Amino acid sequence: MIRIEAIVGQGDIGAISNSLKKIHVGGITIMKVRGRGKNLNPQIHAAKGTEMFTPEFSDKFIIQVIVMEQYENDIIHIIRNNAKIGKIFISTINRAVDIASGNENEKAI
Repeated sequence: MIRIEAIVGQGDIGAISNSLKKIHVGGITIMKVRGRGKNLNPQIHAAKGTEMFTPEFSDKFIIQVIVMEQYENDIIHIIRNNAKIGKIFISTINRAVDIASGNENEKAI
């Protein structure tokens, strides 16, 4: 099993989620986070007036899925085709346990 985490912009969430449903990836977790990348955030207007400032952090979303390894390339392809910017991280999951049923690993996800 693997965990795929992608940091993407807000406008990309719906398209990624819909595309993951098409390949029968049911479980998906979305978290709203704030952060900064290597590029500067765009300047925005301050409260009243013409003063501009560059916020240090911007809103991003983390999409997280736990799947069997055979879905890895399909999911990466979906995220890359539906997101404009961001990063994808893949890590190994050693064990998964469903709390209600006690099922483990593939049966748990």
